[in-house]
Amino acid sequence: MKKILFYLLIGGAFIAQSCINDNDDPVAVPKTDGFTVDAKVGGATQPNQVWFDFGTNSMVLTKRADWDLAFYAGNEFKVILNSSVAMAAKKIPDVTDIKQVTAASVATLTNEVVVGPYSAANIGYIDDVKGNIPSGYTAIEEVKANASENGIYLINMGVKVFTGTVAAGSVNTGSESRGWMKIQVLRQGNGYKVKYASLDETTNIKELNVTKNSAYNYNFVSLVNNNEVAIQPEKKNWDIGFSVFTNVIEGLGTYVYADFITINNLGGAGAYELKATGTTTGADAYNNFKFSDIDQSKFVYNDQRVIGGNWREAGPSGSQVKSTVFYVIKDAEGYYFKLRFKNMTDEKGERGHPQFEYKPLF
Repeated sequence: MKKILFYLLIGGAFIAQSCINDNDDPVAVPKTDGFTVDAKVGGATQPNQVWFDFGTNSMVLTKRADWDLAFYAGNEFKVILNSSVAMAAKKIPDVTDIKQVTAASVATLTNEVVVGPYSAANIGYIDDVKGNIPSGYTAIEEVKANASENGIYLINMGVKVFTGTVAAGSVNTGSESRGWMKIQVLRQGNGYKVKYASLDETTNIKELNVTKNSAYNYNFVSLVNNNEVAIQPEKKNWDIGFSVFTNVIEGLGTYVYADFITINNLGGAGAYELKATGTTTGADAYNNFKFSDIDQSKFVYNDQRVIGGNWREAGPSGSQVKSTVFYVIKDAEGYYFKLRFKNMTDEKGERGHPQFEYKPLF
């Protein structure tokens, strides 16, 4: 769907989703001083996922605990876990019937299939952190056409979103366990069938069918609520996402990051980072950067973590935005923007309130 850039309208207003007809053409875009945006992550427990589209200045909010699995809507048949609640998965060896799996039969695996540092093996229990689906690794293997080739998986459902009080300057990305499930994913026409149940359920195995919708990167499912859910906007209607994220610490294993930002690389977005040097401030470098300064060779399209957590610093001495860095974004429709982060806390010092400014480049 072609989008009409939002700059003709009142800057700073938000719309939830573009409804422009496919036959509409982009209109001439006047110059603008840009926009300042408060991403509604939701505070120190960071309960929201935020999907932002530069071209329409629009923000969509969803709850990060509202989904469990995402089914790839492209040509390949792949499934990813909800990284934002620290889910993990492992194929259960020597099992062909989901009803055979019980808590006792997988007891030795439940200490293994976790998210956390200090074990490089944990990397195999999460999905490709670069977001390179369909080519990247997924904890659940690609779904085969032959149903008998699709294994039974132990799913660590991750952690619940914390609901208590968090000290100013700190974050809490999860509380108690969401438990365990067993699942099997099969192909079903132009889509998927997922069979699943709690570990000790041997008779009432639930099933949910998912049909691919190619307008989106993924179809999202809640195993907890036994339904398909709307999470991301259409793949051409967002550029960056704010979320808690399970990342990899090289040589150590997996780790849950707050204040994380991904780019929509599956939708065709790319980005690269720039850093002010010498006596030039980050604000000056950002303000002085113009369209003719864009370096096409620097765009990264194969790693959703181009921004990641690099835009901020968090540690014993406190948390703050890196004032020296900014980013150049190319969206899926070929428009260019520059992006600079201004805050990661509110006026009370609570994290989970990122603020950024951006401006189209012509």
